[in-house]
Amino acid sequence: MDKARILILSASFGDGHNTAAHHLAQALSRRNTVRIADPCDLGSPRTNRFLCKIYREVTTYTPWLWALIYRSTDRQDFTKPLPLLKPTEDALGILLDEFLPDLIVCTYPIYPYILKRLFEIRKKVPIVTVITDSIEINAAWTRSPSDHLLVTDNHTRESLITQKIAPEKITITGFPVSPRFGELPKLTSDAHISPFKVLYFPTSRSPNVRKIMRSVLEHDTHITVVLGHNVRRLYRKAHEIKQEYPHRVTLKGWSKKVPDLLCSHHLVVGKAGGATVHEALAAQCPMLIHHIVPGQEEGNIELLERLEVGRPATDPQKISDAIGRLLGNKGALWRQQKTNLLAHAIPDSAANAAKFIESKLPDS
Repeated sequence: MDKARILILSASFGDGHNTAAHHLAQALSRRNTVRIADPCDLGSPRTNRFLCKIYREVTTYTPWLWALIYRSTDRQDFTKPLPLLKPTEDALGILLDEFLPDLIVCTYPIYPYILKRLFEIRKKVPIVTVITDSIEINAAWTRSPSDHLLVTDNHTRESLITQKIAPEKITITGFPVSPRFGELPKLTSDAHISPFKVLYFPTSRSPNVRKIMRSVLEHDTHITVVLGHNVRRLYRKAHEIKQEYPHRVTLKGWSKKVPDLLCSHHLVVGKAGGATVHEALAAQCPMLIHHIVPGQEEGNIELLERLEVGRPATDPQKISDAIGRLLGNKGALWRQQKTNLLAHAIPDSAANAAKFIESKLPDS
């Protein structure tokens, strides 16, 4: 019997879309022929790289401007062809004709609109959209002509229902994270908290890196800093703090062991992206948010606060104060957050999503 052919469509505007696509592909590839593609990049690679760079710069340095752009897309009618997306639409049409998928998964909201137009002259196949945001959901997702919507949690499901999305169209699977989260041991709520191990993911706003590291190190802590693609820009400043606090700072560049790091640390300090937040939830690691992209990330913060497992702390003093509260009374607040996380973590989310997707294959 031939394997089913599943096409996963992603985009590089932020890490969440590609992270979800990659982990879904891992889970689906065991029984199906899977291809991941970025039609935006296929259609116009130079323009796409330029726009992705602009996206990173705007969300990092002028988030207020991104808030205006993001909220304008709430009013955009994607059912009509847009000149800017013509190369993307053409590339996606070619991709459909070449790969001939039995089902399509979208981790980026604009593709279902394009697919609906392309299906007017092609065989229609089921479309499953994986919404990578939580609670605060842009209308580009909610108006999507998808057959099924996969969401991260019950709060997001309820949010969509209040926007008049049919409940039977929505399924909770969790954000697709690495299967490693289901295999790794986690720190338990009765774990020792001296030293308190903090994992820090900085943005490229280099002036804040030293201040945030010092704010963490004011306490009985050890900090691990994952510099990622900012390693060249930030290493010298981070290394300065490492020399200032001997034996208490670990620096890493790009790491493939983020699940291991999250599961072995007491707290993560990072930005409010969907992938980072849901990986922290899967690792049962409480979180402080030091950088917020208005719009899509506000819902992720609301989710952390509703679950009582994290909060925003957007400057060094707030980070220090938050860590102090977590450690107070022998770590009572941190231990309560760990208990809350145990009740809400979905470490096998990619497998959940894959099982649902496979159930919607034609003739399944």
